[in-house]
Amino acid sequence: MERRSAADAVRYRIMAKIAIVTDSNSGITQNQAKELGIHVLPMPFMVNEETYFEDINLTQDEFYRMLENGDHVVTSQPSPESVMNLWDGLLKEYDEIVHIPMSSGLSGSCQSAIMLSQDYEGKVQVVNNQRISVTQRQSALDALKLAEDGKNAEEIKDFLEADKFNSSIYIMLDTLYYLKKGGRITPAAAALGTLLRLKPVLQIQGDKLDAFAKARTTSQGKAIMINAIKNDMINRFGGADKDNMWLQIAHSHNAEAAGILKEELLEVFPGFDIRIDPLSLSVACHIGPGALAIACCKKI
Repeated sequence: MERRSAADAVRYRIMAKIAIVTDSNSGITQNQAKELGIHVLPMPFMVNEETYFEDINLTQDEFYRMLENGDHVVTSQPSPESVMNLWDGLLKEYDEIVHIPMSSGLSGSCQSAIMLSQDYEGKVQVVNNQRISVTQRQSALDALKLAEDGKNAEEIKDFLEADKFNSSIYIMLDTLYYLKKGGRITPAAAALGTLLRLKPVLQIQGDKLDAFAKARTTSQGKAIMINAIKNDMINRFGGADKDNMWLQIAHSHNAEAAGILKEELLEVFPGFDIRIDPLSLSVACHIGPGALAIACCKKI
């Protein structure tokens, strides 16, 4: 393939149309996607061996009702056909695509997308920046801004992957039932935790969902998360400043508690514009309802 001259490269940047794609793990709904100018691939779920798609024929309320009913709910990956059909349709209108799937450490959908993109001659750039939920959403918004600033798809991918560790999430669970059900903790540990009414706090740093701390009460759990986020901002991200950081709350079917948490966060981080979003259903499937999460991302 011929190399473009510097002048041609400049003209290409001016003319190139970049489509930003993510999946519903970002928390971006189909309606929000239309407003933002982002394209969202719905994540599939198997419920009692029947396939549902998030925000298409599976709402948040329906999902949690199925969990409470004891239905067998498991996450799944988008089919190769659904991914390629989306890309093929977009490439009729756009020159390039930046595809931002959920963290490669939490699902195989990222690696699958990377493999599929190899047949697209560089027109599809898959970002492996290990984000999920509200931090994945922010990556999609950052990609949109970078595209508007004239970056091409490969440059956007490189930027987002270099920026991947500039985010942090802490999640306080309300129940250990779903971790036990998924085999992530032993029944004995779950029983002991339930007996002691422990509130586990998990963390997502990069590609893994790991244990962080155990709280005795909800208030203690929230304090642990707030202190951890503040420490990350100061010691990892260059300062707890609203001009430097995005601050977000996510929850699993726990909107009222999320609103209270926002007021508590504003006492520690006055002046921040704190966004609240439902937690990704792919995460909620493993941790259950009632969870609260605090996240932050460094502004680009």
